[in-house]
Amino acid sequence: MPETGARIVDVHHHLASGSYVDAVSGKVDLRPIQQRILRNGAPQQSLEDMDRAGVATAMISLTTPGVWFGDVALAKRLARDCNDHFARIVADHPGRYGMFAVLPMPDIDATLAEIDYALGQLKADGVAFFTSYGTRHLGDASFTPVLEELNRRKALAYTHPCRPDCCAPLLPEITESAIEYGTDTTRTIVSLLFSGAAGRFPDIRWIFSHAGGTLPFLIGRFMGLARSPEFAPRLPQGVLPLLRRFYYDTAQSAHKGAMPSLLNLVAVSQVLFGTDFPYSTAALHVEGLAQCGFSAADLQAIYRGNAASLLPHRVR
Repeated sequence: MPETGARIVDVHHHLASGSYVDAVSGKVDLRPIQQRILRNGAPQQSLEDMDRAGVATAMISLTTPGVWFGDVALAKRLARDCNDHFARIVADHPGRYGMFAVLPMPDIDATLAEIDYALGQLKADGVAFFTSYGTRHLGDASFTPVLEELNRRKALAYTHPCRPDCCAPLLPEITESAIEYGTDTTRTIVSLLFSGAAGRFPDIRWIFSHAGGTLPFLIGRFMGLARSPEFAPRLPQGVLPLLRRFYYDTAQSAHKGAMPSLLNLVAVSQVLFGTDFPYSTAALHVEGLAQCGFSAADLQAIYRGNAASLLPHRVR
């Protein structure tokens, strides 16, 4: 455990509004993994978890199933309600929380309007995407107007995995979070790379969950694909320079299997502390990182320093 005053910043921390809970409860199969977040509308348990591990500030975001159920009006209403709720939590607990705004994707007009409201009026710290919407990942051409606007704003874009429509439980007894979440994180990173979007919109500052999913283990294949005649013009420097600009959190990945693999791909400066609360705890992630062989300076960078460079107004 870190000593008191470690002042960790958690960039992967989930809460939800009561209205969201009521709306979603009738639209999804509330398996136990989903019930935890749907019961967690107030920050009391969140603050207790933070305090036990020395987390000073947590960046609130909404987890799956998100706000898209095929109804634009509902998505707009739920996104606005969640963002207003998150903003109240931030205001009511000075210094303890920041927020990544919920977006009513995949509707473009509604999303652009919510970006303007959340970043302009609510002063959100960034926006939160899911890795896919239906069968479309974030590099899909239909999402270009959203990426253009975020690039113009030099915005911070956090992403959270989900199960795409293509991949309903292939192993019915295994929860989708066990395999599909990490896999879909990799799919959306690849989508941004090979569509050329990552190169065209260099001022978006991307955060990917769970150490980039399966990215470190498939990097050789992606490097080879980038040299092919089809993709080389879009990736003249290959994939590594782009991947090394992205940020990756430690949520569910603070162990010797994931961290050394990620650190063979990117510098410590690109790693952010994340917990996936309430699905895991800050204490477990602190303990896991302590076993990964990091120096004290590297741990402090992961705990706080790297987040401070992205969120200087929030992390002082």
